[in-house]
Amino acid sequence: MSWYIIGFGVIIPLLVSFLLVAWIHPYIVRMALKKDIVDCPGERKLQKNPVPVLGGFAVYWGLVVGVGLTSLFFNSYALFTSIVAITVMMYIGILDDILGLSPVLRLVLEMFFIGFVVWMDQVSINNLHGLLGIYDMPLYASVPICILGGVGIINSINMIDGVDGLSSGFCVMACAIFGMAFFLSKDGTMTVLAALCLGALLPFFFHNVFGQKTKMFIGDGGTLMMGMVMTIFVMHIIDKNSRVAYNFTNMGAIAFPLSVLSVPVFDTLRVMTGRIMKGISPFHADKSHLHHLFIEMGFSHIGTTFCVLSLNSFNILCWFITYQLGGGAMDQLVVVVVVGFLITTGFYYVVRRLDHEHWPYKALKKAARLSHIETGPLFHWVRKLVDLW
Repeated sequence: MSWYIIGFGVIIPLLVSFLLVAWIHPYIVRMALKKDIVDCPGERKLQKNPVPVLGGFAVYWGLVVGVGLTSLFFNSYALFTSIVAITVMMYIGILDDILGLSPVLRLVLEMFFIGFVVWMDQVSINNLHGLLGIYDMPLYASVPICILGGVGIINSINMIDGVDGLSSGFCVMACAIFGMAFFLSKDGTMTVLAALCLGALLPFFFHNVFGQKTKMFIGDGGTLMMGMVMTIFVMHIIDKNSRVAYNFTNMGAIAFPLSVLSVPVFDTLRVMTGRIMKGISPFHADKSHLHHLFIEMGFSHIGTTFCVLSLNSFNILCWFITYQLGGGAMDQLVVVVVVGFLITTGFYYVVRRLDHEHWPYKALKKAARLSHIETGPLFHWVRKLVDLW
């Protein structure tokens, strides 16, 4: 890889979006507090004070303005469709944060704009790359699968937004991994989008985790926007013209993105299935997510985020080992699905049923106590630095 490609395809987009968000973040915090656009403490809320919820707008600013500035070196027209879809998702999320939208309306809008991306860019989940012996799929099958999968991804990213740093930290990890795959496959458009998203998310992540005066939540605007980004990445990886699938011929094009998105996807499936079995709406808010389990055991927000991301990383590692050992597309998918259920459904119900007097539960409680680094001097030093930033 030439330094030209690394510089203009990765480093410049990442730095530009990072600096843009770092600059505008405190201004948006002040505006949100002034206009009372905040998330107030409540029965299901974990914070003790009102927190601004326009973090998604800060990330959006870095992403979209970053596209404009990097167009000096890169043909940003290739990102036009993605930016339109991301913009709409951001506005839908902000409207939901402020006014509250019905789940049905949100689903319809999500489906429409996933279809918009499919139509405009001619990219979708239209090829199984040999899984079950299937390659190209007809339009009548691929489009519904793509829309259903996209809606699932968007809402799974939205639903893991429960503790500081979790949704943004997860998206940072996913953008870095997907971006590396696109970069190695010489997919310049998606590489630039991943770099822009990574750069825009990092300053928000630090403010969200460490900030006190500058803390913001990413809000539905940010999670729906990043859910759409993840959907676009997945479509470009699985599409019949995918450069990733072409360059990594033995890689399970279905298993790879599913491993990266494993905790949000499998945890959301468990939660929604549980709600339906109880006879309530799958969109009814409760405290049955994996991150709620860690919080109930006494883990800090940072500790919870670290544990959830570690579980997700374990699934990625299992997929990678299977791929490196020569496992086929079906082998890789089976490993990802089995591990995905074990680290979400299996782990959740096993911990729920642990005897509190036995060593496994006591070990988890000890880990929970050790996770409270926010009481230490290093955390307070970082907090001062971030709040001054």
